[in-house]
Amino acid sequence: MSSRPGPTDPSPEPGATAALRLTRSISATWWYIAVAIAFFQLTVVLLLVDALVTARFGVTTARLLGAGGLVWWAVTLLPLRSYRHRAEDAPLVVWRQHLAALVVSAVYGAVAGPVTGAWLYAVLPLAQALVLLNWPPGVRARVTLAVTALLAALAVVDVHAGASSPDWYQLVFFAVLLPVMTVSSLWWWDVLVRLDRARASEARLAATQERLRLAHDVHDLQGHHLQVVALQLELAERLMPQDPEAGMEQLRAARASVDDARQGTRDLATRFRSVPLRDELANAADLLRAAGTSVRTTVDPGADDAPADALGPVIRETTTNVLRHGGGRWAHLSLARTDGAWRYEIANDVARRGDDGVPDGSGGAGLEGLARRAADVGGALVSRREGETFTVVVTVPDRPTEPAVTDKEAAR
Repeated sequence: MSSRPGPTDPSPEPGATAALRLTRSISATWWYIAVAIAFFQLTVVLLLVDALVTARFGVTTARLLGAGGLVWWAVTLLPLRSYRHRAEDAPLVVWRQHLAALVVSAVYGAVAGPVTGAWLYAVLPLAQALVLLNWPPGVRARVTLAVTALLAALAVVDVHAGASSPDWYQLVFFAVLLPVMTVSSLWWWDVLVRLDRARASEARLAATQERLRLAHDVHDLQGHHLQVVALQLELAERLMPQDPEAGMEQLRAARASVDDARQGTRDLATRFRSVPLRDELANAADLLRAAGTSVRTTVDPGADDAPADALGPVIRETTTNVLRHGGGRWAHLSLARTDGAWRYEIANDVARRGDDGVPDGSGGAGLEGLARRAADVGGALVSRREGETFTVVVTVPDRPTEPAVTDKEAAR
């Protein structure tokens, strides 16, 4: 990610250490993983029903065990669903999430084992429920290996005892691999979560470092001048009774020091405001990507000639609005020159909030302030919502007009 300063940082939500907060970019990945695990387990249930019918256990027996298998499959979705937002310090068993799965799995195994005459099907349901507990990473791997070895050994015993016919080998294969497939998929999810948290931390760290650098520069600038002014005023106070002229000279020097401090502060602010727009856009895109948003940018080759003082704050403020109020899935930023003017446009998906579906703050003080800023330099701001897309367009002249100076500012 770029080290350029960002307009804002995505602040962590309250209680982030107690429960996992995820960006939208990996939510789809979670559903792929969860559906894959659920489908694999459902396949085992369907294969068991097919094997029972093939082995002539009777339609009633096959239906009963199939219905029980569907109940077992359904209750194991509860701990699987809760795993998405699992905290690292979560207890091994959260009863409201795991109790139903453990009880139903134990009962189903106790029924399926004697009916089929296979130890494998007596142990498999409870084994699957056990690997879905909140094991620490290293312990989970050892538990999974032990469970898989036990299931493989029971499968061999069942085959040698004649409990499983050759038609059941496909079912045995899927049953033995079910815990391994489940845990390996959850391990991949844990890796993605750590990467997502690192990406969010990187964005916050970059913004914090920039704030510290700015604070350090302001401290050095103001601290130096204030110390000089304090010494000059103290000296003027001492000289005034005996040598008024010398005291006045120190007062004039103090005033000059104040003017130097003011000018230095303006120069510092100008340095931050006058970042080339190409860099502003790249930095905004980096920050949005760090927050998990898919970003596309279109930048005019002559973007360095665009009025940075007028459009730079607009880019920073609109990026902040997307982070705070947008849907978080995608955003498109563009800067182009058209008919003697520069046109900046940012479009993003709409967060599903409010009765009208418009992002909070889309028509509030933030965009109103940007509209006034654009109007001060002879430009205009237009915002619109089309379906699930919210767009802000700001147009400023190639050579912006100087904002009007108030009497108060002139007096300064």
